[in-house]
Amino acid sequence: MTEHPSAPVTRFVETMGQLWESEGLPRIAGRVFGFLTVQGEPCSLDDLAAALGVSKASVSTDARRLESLGLLQRTHRPSDRRDYYAIAPDAPERVLAIKLEQLQRFDSALNDLREIDGLAPAVHARISLFGRNHHRFVTTLRGLLAEIRCDATSPSPAATSTTR
Repeated sequence: MTEHPSAPVTRFVETMGQLWESEGLPRIAGRVFGFLTVQGEPCSLDDLAAALGVSKASVSTDARRLESLGLLQRTHRPSDRRDYYAIAPDAPERVLAIKLEQLQRFDSALNDLREIDGLAPAVHARISLFGRNHHRFVTTLRGLLAEIRCDATSPSPAATSTTR
């Protein structure tokens, strides 16, 4: 069974909950993600509920939500009927892809706004500047995501080195 988290881990878990909540997601989902981020082994729903001090039903709902987003993976143990959850190996890439999708929708909305006739010149200039800078940000994140995906498919240096 997972031990109760230390004070620094508890702060991290709570911060993740607050961050996710500020993004419109359930706080418990962020806390589950934060807690599993610092675990060396997959955790059962019972372990998560006990460590986070919340109901098993709540943890179950949010673990399934995170699994559907591709951020968690469900595993099993031989002769154990319980589900265990761990951070998906590609979770960092998936988090960035989710953020990039949100930013691309915002970028599209800015492009639509530029098409409106009759905007005051100062408003048009502001929207254009904002849009150009936001587009640069989206383009940079697309490149970063491509690099991360490339790194994920490349063998690690340790895997390619040979011992003599």
